[in-house]
Amino acid sequence: MYCNACGKEIREDARVCSYCGIAVAGAARSPARLLRPRNGRWIAGVCLGLARHFGWKVGVVRLVWLLLLLFAGTGVVAYVVLWIVMPSE
Repeated sequence: MYCNACGKEIREDARVCSYCGIAVAGAARSPARLLRPRNGRWIAGVCLGLARHFGWKVGVVRLVWLLLLLFAGTGVVAYVVLWIVMPSE
């Protein structure tokens, strides 16, 4: 396979050209994985990981989590379960 921008030969499974950095047209995008990031997290990174995975603002996710914690009481259990289940970066 050849890059449309620079004409160099690249791997068949490449998403970007290793020479010019341009995205290869028609490259399949892999689905975003649900991960707990190492940087920017407060406690375990569950809220930040959920926000990055779904494309939401982290402040909104943290506020919703706090409301679940205060009013429904299920926030702590769900947070601990996601802390265990979600892999770290």
